[in-house]
Amino acid sequence: MEHARIEPRSFRYEPSDSGVATITLNRPDRLNALTFEVYAELRDTFAALAEVGEVRSIVITGAGRGFCSGGDVEDIIGALFGRDSAGLHEFTTMTCDVILNIRRCGKPVVAAINGVAAGAGAVIAAACDFRIAAESGRIAFLFPRVGLSGADMGASWLLPRLIGASRATELLMTGEFIDAATALRIGLYNRVVAGANVLEEARRFAEKLAHGPSVALGVTKEALNREAHMDLTMALDAEARAQAECMRNPNFREAYEAFKAKRVPKFV
Repeated sequence: MEHARIEPRSFRYEPSDSGVATITLNRPDRLNALTFEVYAELRDTFAALAEVGEVRSIVITGAGRGFCSGGDVEDIIGALFGRDSAGLHEFTTMTCDVILNIRRCGKPVVAAINGVAAGAGAVIAAACDFRIAAESGRIAFLFPRVGLSGADMGASWLLPRLIGASRATELLMTGEFIDAATALRIGLYNRVVAGANVLEEARRFAEKLAHGPSVALGVTKEALNREAHMDLTMALDAEARAQAECMRNPNFREAYEAFKAKRVPKFV
């Protein structure tokens, strides 16, 4: 299979014939801390992947012993002190666009949290559709511990929808770490596995999604994004219209034909 040319310089990008593309943050000596370049390339890569037909699901992980420790103190924070208000807003808008493009990407995105996820790394994990973590996968929304609002990169929108307002408030106002077992218990992580197995498990799960009805999964993700702002009547109307369109998609008939033939459906 010929793959689209996506060639970021600041992290690894690996497409596969299974339909799963893997993004690996690749600064293990810095716990994969984010630089200006990494933010920009993540933003652009997720925007591009939304249009790449051969990619049907995405895994994001980190090299070494950490998922992502957030913005790099040396490469980013020092530089921000030299910016005026417009320059600071330009930066925060770029970081928010990373999250927006993860959520807008109509492909399922799986975070393989192989170690610490902190600050911006925690928000990136929260923006993914699924979080599969190693037993060492601690997570913290560190912003208040560096004098910043916990409402960063969409965290105050994402987190209450994952774990409820009360727990989200605690995490966003204290900036404290929680361990993987706690994150699993409160619904922040979907699964916790042995550290050596986290990437394999995430890829296996992503492959299962890649074999599913891609159009319908994209509609589901869009509904999850939009319906938070709707009342029940509006949500039911939106879902009725979306489901009627899905019934016109070839995957609906393929599922029916596979059921009749007692075989596994081959979705497009």
